[in-house]
Amino acid sequence: MTVIKLYSFLFLFSILGCSNVAKPAPAPAPVSRPIIPALTDEEALNQVQKDAIKYFWDFAETNSKLARERYLTDNPSFEANIVATGGSGFGIMSIIVGIERGFLPRVEAVSRLTMALNFLEKADRFHGAWPHWINGETGHVIPFGTKDNGGDLVETAFLCQGLLTVREYFKNGTIDEQALANKADNLWKGVEWDWYSKGENALYWHWSSTYAWQMNFKLEGYNECLITYVLGAASPTHPISAAVYQQGWARNGGIVNGSSQYGFPVVLDYNGAAGNVGPLFWSHYSYLGLDPRGLTDAYANYWTLTQNHSKIINQFCIANPNKWNGYSDKCWGLTA
Repeated sequence: MTVIKLYSFLFLFSILGCSNVAKPAPAPAPVSRPIIPALTDEEALNQVQKDAIKYFWDFAETNSKLARERYLTDNPSFEANIVATGGSGFGIMSIIVGIERGFLPRVEAVSRLTMALNFLEKADRFHGAWPHWINGETGHVIPFGTKDNGGDLVETAFLCQGLLTVREYFKNGTIDEQALANKADNLWKGVEWDWYSKGENALYWHWSSTYAWQMNFKLEGYNECLITYVLGAASPTHPISAAVYQQGWARNGGIVNGSSQYGFPVVLDYNGAAGNVGPLFWSHYSYLGLDPRGLTDAYANYWTLTQNHSKIINQFCIANPNKWNGYSDKCWGLTA
C-alpha cells in the first residue's frame, strides 16, 4: 500500500511539474487568536477572587465541604476525598470574602461553614492538631508520608487562621452565625501548641501516636511558619513561652540577615534558602491572617520585610539569570 501511494504521488508530481501554467500558492488560512480584553486593577482583583472562591465552593470535598487537595478536570474522582487541612483554612477565608463581596449567598455560606466545622469537631486530632490530610468521608487521617500520620502543627495553624476569621466575622451576627463563631472559637482553643514544643524552647511540625517525634522537624524562621508561633503565643488555653519564640523561631538572633539582593535588604535569613529569599508563599501564608503593616519584633519590621521579598522576586525574574522561559516584569510571582 505504501509503494502504491508513493508512485501515485510521484506521478502526480511529474504531471504538475510539466505544466507550463503557473499555479498560485493557496493563501494561508487566517490565524484566529482570542481577544483578551485589558482589565483594570479592580476588574482583575474581582476575577481572581471569583476564581479562587469557585475552587473552594464548587469543587469542595462532597461530605466535609472542606478543600480538596486537588481537583483534576479530566478526572474529578481522582483522590476525591482527600481534604487538605491548610487549604481548608484558605478556603474558609475565601468563602468569607465571597460573602463580603456579594459573590456568595450569606445564609447558604453559613450553612456550609457550619457543616465544615461540624466535620472538624469529629475528625482525628492529635493533641488538638489536625493531620495534613483528612479523609473527607470518615474524618480519619490519611498519611502524608510514612511517618507523617499524626498532627501537623503548621497546617493546623493555616486552618486556625480561617477559624479565627469565622469567629470575628460572625460573632455579632444572627443566632446561627453566633453559634458558628462559638464553634470556631472552641476548635482553635483545642490546639495544644505548648505540647508541640516537646518540652524544648522550639515548636515542632509533627507528632504521631505511632512514630512520636521521629519526624523531628523543628520550626525555625524565616518562612511560612511564622503564623504557627504567633498563634501559639496568642493561645488562651495552650500558650507557648517567649523563650520558645526567641530560641526556636528566631534562633537567638540567628534569624537576622544583613545582606541585600538587587539593592533591597533581605532583613531575615530565609531558612533553607541560603543566598536567596525563597518563594513568596513563605510570606503569603502567614499574612492571610496577620497584617504585616506595623508588625515588628526585635529582629524585623515585617512590612518592610514582605515588601522587599516581593521586590527581590520581581527583580530576579526581570534579570532572569537562569534564562527560564517566561520570566519577566509581567510574570514574576514565584510561589509554591
